[in-house]
Amino acid sequence: MSSLRVAIVVDQLRRRAVSGIGTYATGLLLGLEALGDAAPRRVLVASRPHERPDPLATFGLPVRSSRLPGPLLTRAWDRGLGGGVIGDDVDLVHATSLAMPPRRGRPLTVMVHDLAWRAVPEAYPRHGLRWHEAALQRAIRDASRFVVPARAIADDLVAAGAAAPRVEVVEEGCDHLPPADLDAAGAILDRAGVREGYLLTVSTLEPRKNLRRLVEAYAQARPALAEPWPLVVVGPKGWGDALPAGEVPHGVVLVGAVTDGALAGLYRRARCFAYVPVAEGFGLPPVEAMRECVPVVASTAVPSVADAALTVDAADVAAISRALVTAASDESARSSLVTAGLLRSRELTWEAAARRHVEIWGAASR
Repeated sequence: MSSLRVAIVVDQLRRRAVSGIGTYATGLLLGLEALGDAAPRRVLVASRPHERPDPLATFGLPVRSSRLPGPLLTRAWDRGLGGGVIGDDVDLVHATSLAMPPRRGRPLTVMVHDLAWRAVPEAYPRHGLRWHEAALQRAIRDASRFVVPARAIADDLVAAGAAAPRVEVVEEGCDHLPPADLDAAGAILDRAGVREGYLLTVSTLEPRKNLRRLVEAYAQARPALAEPWPLVVVGPKGWGDALPAGEVPHGVVLVGAVTDGALAGLYRRARCFAYVPVAEGFGLPPVEAMRECVPVVASTAVPSVADAALTVDAADVAAISRALVTAASDESARSSLVTAGLLRSRELTWEAAARRHVEIWGAASR
């Protein structure tokens, strides 16, 4: 095993609602485990545990916990405090988001998932805008290396002031979901009154994910579908009015958050998957769907899909509507999309992503 000892900040994994940052942290840890002796020694860093069993225990790694809960630990780190939780026996710290501890003389690498708050500030609460911008400036000052999931994010980061040689592009994996639990997916669909066939979207319900336009596009597409399939929306409530005020439009079914196995099952059974955010760093849900052989409609803001999806302008409701009809009803187009998506998803593994992280950590520690 490598002699390098890395502290990895995984506080998102102790949050009640695990976000895309949490998925990245989980995938990275699984990829490092798959590397075996090629991986460095790891210690996990997080805020005070608040539930039993501790979700971090599943990784079988040493855990260093602050006495502070998550929000207070982030505020302490913002002020250069609380770094002692990491200890003095690690060679490098990797922050899985902009919530990062003070550097304290050792190399610090930071994952920057996106700079979407700059691209669409109206999609963020005011306090979120302030925090993200301040945290970015601290990272530009302190980080030895940045990891980003796509070239567009690298360009944004350099434009924000980061030195280009310190920015490394590492595509994320999409092989983190367990086998599809078709029984659990069926139970969710039964409770929702969905019988055979549906369109699917997955995201936190918040303005940046563009659900309002997707729902409007679906309403236009529904009469043109081969059958009046519903649109199933999976994901926890975020902030703001993600969907039109009042009643949910006819045919739109909200099922909330689901387990990973059920999610894989919902992907597997869907006619097509749609994901049309106005800004996105990488976009894991569409490539998760591709692994389950589902045709995908994505906005041009989603770099993960490469050329394997029907891509549309996130602001063009008519274009989204036409793409939904094609992906759900045109069997020839569906077959081509499934093949392209499967090939694309097979390129994206967490083991490959972890290997690149190890190379970056080695360079940063020298």
